[in-house]
Formats: sequence, structure tokens, C-alpha cells
Amino acid sequence: MKSSTPKVLHRIGGTTLLGHAVRAARATAAEHVSVVVRHERDRVVEFCSGFDAGLLIADQDDVKGTGRAVECGLEVLPADLDGTVLVTYGDVPLLTGETLVALTEAHTSSGSAVSVITAHLEDPTGYGRIVRDADGHIARIVEHKDASEAERALTEINSGIYAFDAALLREALAQVGTDNAQGEKYLTDVVQIVHEAGRVVSAHVVDDPWQTEGVNDRVQLAELGRVLNRRVCERHMRAGVTIVDPATTWVDVDVTIGRDATILPGTQLLGATSIGAGSVIGPEVTLTDTEVGEGAEVTRAVANLAVVGDGATVGPYSYLRPGTRLGAHGKIGGFVETKNADIGEGAKVPHLTYAGDVTIGEGANIGAGTIFANYDGVAKHHTTIGAHSFVGSQSVVVSPVHVADGAYVAAGSALTGDVAPGQIAVARGRQRNVDGWVERARAGTRTAQAAARARAAEQSTDTDPTPEGPTS
Repeated sequence: MKSSTPKVLHRIGGTTLLGHAVRAARATAAEHVSVVVRHERDRVVEFCSGFDAGLLIADQDDVKGTGRAVECGLEVLPADLDGTVLVTYGDVPLLTGETLVALTEAHTSSGSAVSVITAHLEDPTGYGRIVRDADGHIARIVEHKDASEAERALTEINSGIYAFDAALLREALAQVGTDNAQGEKYLTDVVQIVHEAGRVVSAHVVDDPWQTEGVNDRVQLAELGRVLNRRVCERHMRAGVTIVDPATTWVDVDVTIGRDATILPGTQLLGATSIGAGSVIGPEVTLTDTEVGEGAEVTRAVANLAVVGDGATVGPYSYLRPGTRLGAHGKIGGFVETKNADIGEGAKVPHLTYAGDVTIGEGANIGAGTIFANYDGVAKHHTTIGAHSFVGSQSVVVSPVHVADGAYVAAGSALTGDVAPGQIAVARGRQRNVDGWVERARAGTRTAQAAARARAAEQSTDTDPTPEGPTS
């Protein structure tokens, strides 16, 4: 990956590669799920603890290879474990729980000692090849680097995803050595050992080879991310969501979207975002962990940890920061930024406003260009605007203040005190016009010349006689 981040902690679809693998494993309802760690062990364990506290952690020692990894994984499980053991990988994010369940059912019903998921690829380069016996059962699996030319010509590949009989797995692993090109303890050697012991090794062929694809570099990461996103979009569309252009729409796996919602091009729905039925999102919207109600509209906006109520409108070019709550049928308009703002039902913040640390009551209106000055250089302060109150354009509300229900703040005010119900606050200097200032202070300028012409025209109009009646 050429990265300071461990491979399994790279992300697609809103979670890490390892997170996808753990979810698939949990979907089998397995009694135990263990994660074998080695590279960047502490960072991977930290993720596991936050993602799923019930995971068992197994540390792999200096002996390399998948066979040794499985041995270490078994060591943290009960010594008397029996039944079926599934082995999957932390870098195969498209594998589903349904496929693992199907593998388990096929394994147990066939009485096989080992079952392995396989797939046929047009280009199997880099994958271990499946070598079958005369009866069609798997005789052995040969790694690509150890394969002959004839074996490399085989197109059926080993996914590395297995179902084992637990007791046979322990017994066979004890016989596996490291005599191979890589000096590793291969899990694939278990297959040959079990086959030579006369036990059945079965292939569970999947028609969807993407479920077997692993990630080894950022090109593959992007490709699998694209495939996953296409599948997520298709799932939503089949459930009654209109996604106008899936190619430019990115939807994380944990996003929920209601029926008859419309997602327009250039939209990103990230994290645990939820979209209500009948809402229209986009174009060019990014929502992260944001809740949008039914029938709402969000256009060319960015929101993070925000709530948009039923029938509300947001945008264009709005920025909803964490703690923003817009009530039903409310409005956050163009070039508005909000943070820790609770905007009541039907309230409007239409234009060019910063609203931080503020509660705005239902039906209130905030005029264009208003700034809630919530920070005094040391601490943040909160302001309240009452229900059905009105703040005029180009006002600065210096927090903390309380504007009561049914009050007005005159346009251009710099408000520093409370306003009682029914009052209008006028917090600005009285206008004073100084005659002759331009001629004195800006003499010789075009402004002064324009003023002189305008004054001469006014004087000429004043001296013209007023007609006493209609003219012919």
C-alpha cells in the first residue's frame, strides 16, 4: 500500500477493510470470532476494540504464513472446540455473510473435511490454483509462485476462504512445514494432507469472483470501492430510491434512504447518514452522519452531524456543522454557515449568515448578512432568538443576548443587550448628513465633479417656472 496506515485499516464504503471482514464473519452467527494480528498490531487491535468489543485477538509470532496465522487464531479458542471453523481474510471486503453461510451449509451437508471457496478468473495471476483429482475433488492447492507452467494455466483459483472440521484442522496444521519458495507455513498444505488421508476436500464455486478479490495496493482499493459503491447504489435503487447517476454518487454501506427519495449527481452520503422518504438530495451535496427528514431538499451543501427536519430546505452553498438542527419546514439558505444552531419549525436563515451557538424559535426570520458573534476570544456564548421574531439584515448579535418572542431587531444593528417581547431594538448610530464634505475632502475627483453636476441640475430644476396649466 506504501502507506503509514496498515492495509486492513484502509477504508471503502465508510468502514475499513477489516470492518467489512468482521461484519461478514458476524453474519454467520459464529460462536467465536478471532482476529489474527501481526503488522502494526496495536493500531489494528485498537480498531477492533472500538468496532466490536467481542472479538478475540490472536497474536501471530515470527513464523510467517497463513497456516501459522490460523494456528495462532485457534490458540485463543477453547481447547475442546469442535464443529466447523471458517477462515477468511481481513482484506477481502466484498465477501458477504450470505456466502459464508452458504459455504458452511454446503460443507456440513457434504460431510467434507475441508471446503474452500473457489472462482474462475480470466486472469488468475497471483492466485493459488485449484488442482482436482480424477473424481473432481480438490487434490491440492498450489501457490502461484510455486506452480508449474501447466498449473499456472488453470483458471480456478483459491480464494483462501475455507470451512474446516476443527479437529482435523488442528491435526493437519501440526504436520505443515515451511519447505517452500517463501519459507512460510501455508494453510493450503492442509488441503493436500487431508486429501492424502483419504478425506474429502470440496470446492464451493461462487459465480461472483469479486467476493474473492483482495486488496494489495491502492489501485485495487479504488476498484473494489467502485464495485462496492455500485452494489450499494443498486440495492437502494431496487428498494425504490432514484439515483440519477450512480457513477457520480457515493453512498456508504451504513446509509439509509427512504422510498421515493431522489439523489442527484455529485452527491456523497457518508457514515450513518439517513435520508427520509421523498427527499431530494443534490446535486453536489456531501452529508456525513446527518439525518434528513421526509420531503426535505438539500442542494449544493455540506453537512456533518446535523439534523434537517421534514419538509425543510438547505442550500445552495450552505455549511451545516455539528450540532445544527433545522426544524420542520425551516430554511437554511445560500452561503449560510451554522454550528450548534437549533433552528425551530418554520424558522428561516435565508442568506449570507453565520449562526453559531444560537437557538432560533419557530417562525423567526434572520435577515441577510447577520452574524451571531458567539466568541469573545476566550469562550463561546449562546444567544436565543424568540419565536416569530425578526432580525434585520446586516445585524451583528453579540452573544450572549436574549431576543424574546415577537420582537424585532432593526437592520444594521450591533445588538449587545436583551430585547423584550414586542420591542424593536435599534442599535446603530443616528444618520448625519454633512453638506459640502465631498468638495472639501475629495476636491478634483470624479466624485466631486459628479456631485457638482448633480447639484447644478437640482438648482436648475428649482429655478424653472412651474406651468400654470396645460400647454397646447
